[in-house]
Amino acid sequence: MVKKQDENKSMEAPAAPATGNSFHTRANLFDVVTAQLQRGIEAIKLDDDIAAILSQPKNELIIHFPVKLKSGHVRMFKGYRVQHSNTLGPFKGGIRYHQDVYLDECKALASWMTWKCALARLPYGGAKGGVKFNPSEYDAEDLERITRRFTHALGGNIGPEWDIPAPDMGTNSQTMDWMMDTYVNIMSHVDRQAVKRVVTGKSIVCGGSQGREQATGQGVVYCIQEWAHAKRFSLDGATLAVQGYGNVGSNTARILSRLGVTLTTVGDHTGYFKNPEGFNPHKLADHVKKKRGLAGYPGAKAISREEFFASEVDIFVPAALELQIGKDEAKEMTCKVVVEGANGPTDIEGEQALLAKGIDLVPDILANSGGVIVSYYEWLQNKRSESWELEEVQMRLERRMRRSYQAVADRARDLKTDMRTTCYAIALERLRDTYRARGIWP
Repeated sequence: MVKKQDENKSMEAPAAPATGNSFHTRANLFDVVTAQLQRGIEAIKLDDDIAAILSQPKNELIIHFPVKLKSGHVRMFKGYRVQHSNTLGPFKGGIRYHQDVYLDECKALASWMTWKCALARLPYGGAKGGVKFNPSEYDAEDLERITRRFTHALGGNIGPEWDIPAPDMGTNSQTMDWMMDTYVNIMSHVDRQAVKRVVTGKSIVCGGSQGREQATGQGVVYCIQEWAHAKRFSLDGATLAVQGYGNVGSNTARILSRLGVTLTTVGDHTGYFKNPEGFNPHKLADHVKKKRGLAGYPGAKAISREEFFASEVDIFVPAALELQIGKDEAKEMTCKVVVEGANGPTDIEGEQALLAKGIDLVPDILANSGGVIVSYYEWLQNKRSESWELEEVQMRLERRMRRSYQAVADRARDLKTDMRTTCYAIALERLRDTYRARGIWP
C-alpha cells in the first residue's frame, strides 16, 4: 500500500543518533534544510512563487509491505520514497537501510539532492528513500527478500527516466543489483535490457561504472585540494580526523594518504580513537569491513567524543550521520577546514560557531557530490550501451568537481558570503532560470 502524505510536516520525531555518542537531541533535519534554503533565497532574492514550489517535495510516499523471512515468519516493513523536484530531469537519490529513517529525514535528503544536482549541472532532480530497519540484524538472504519486496512495492514510482535510486547508508552495489533485477523482471519483456539504468551504483558485472565506489571520497579530496591551493596550504604533512569510516570516510583517508596527509583521529558508532603516529588507512578499512567497526584496531587509543572533536588536526571530515557538529562541538574544534563528506553533518548553530572561529567549511552539496556525478556517468553508459575506462570516469569527475568548486569560490567573493549560501544561490539560480523559461502549467 502506498500513502501520499499531504501534511507539510511529518508527525514522526527524529530518532536519537546511532553513532555511539551522547550528542544532544537532534533537530528535525528538514528544519535545518529549510533554514539553509532561506539563506540562498535571500542571497539571490528568489521569486516568491518559485521559492514556495521548492520549499516542499513534489511527492512523499510511505509504503508498508510484508516480507516472508527465511525463518517462515512474516514481518511488516516501513519504506519511504520522497521525490523533491524533477524540473531539471528525473528524480535521483539514494536508498538507505537504517532503524532511524524517518519521513522528514528523507525530505531533507531529497531536497539536498536537488541542490546538489543543480550545483553540479546534472540533468537530475532530488529524491531519497529508505526502509526503517537495522540491516545488521539480517543475513544476506533476508536482505535480498526485503530489497526485492520493497522494489516491487515501489513499482512504477521508480523508473529509468522517472526516479533512479542509488546506494546510501546500509545499502551497497549488491542491494542495487537486487533492485535492478527485480524491476527488470516486473517490466515488459520488450524493455528488460533498456531499464537496467533504473538504479545506479550497481556492481560492474551488472552494468555499474568504474570508479563509482570511491567517487564520493574522491570528490571530497578534490575539494580539499582546491581549498589547499587557494589557502597556499601544503597537504604533505597535514593531519586528518574522520568521523565515520564507511565508504566515504575510508576512501577519503586512503586517497589523502597518497598526498602525504596523516590520519591521526577517527571515530564511528563503536567509539573514537587516536594514534599520534597515524593510522594505516588501508589496514583500518580492512579491519572495519571485517569487524563492522573501528573498535579493537591495534594501536588505537580510545578517547572520548569530546576529545575527538577537540583533536588538533588540520582537516576534519565528518562522514557519518547528519547533525553531528553542533554549537558545543564547534567550540572545541581547532582544525583549519571542515569538509562535509556526510549529508548535513553540521547544524545551523554549529556552522555559525565554526565560521566565527575562522574555520573554513566546504558544504555537503559541493563536497560529496562526486557520488551522484559518477552515478550520472553510469546512467549515461547504460543508456548508450557503453563501458568507460576508469581513467575516463576519473578525468570527467575531476574536471566537473574542480569547476564546481571554482564557480562557488568565485561567486562567494561576489556575494561576500559563505560557501554554503553560495552553493544554494547557484543551484537556485539554475532552477529559477528553468522555471522562468518553462513557466507553471497551466
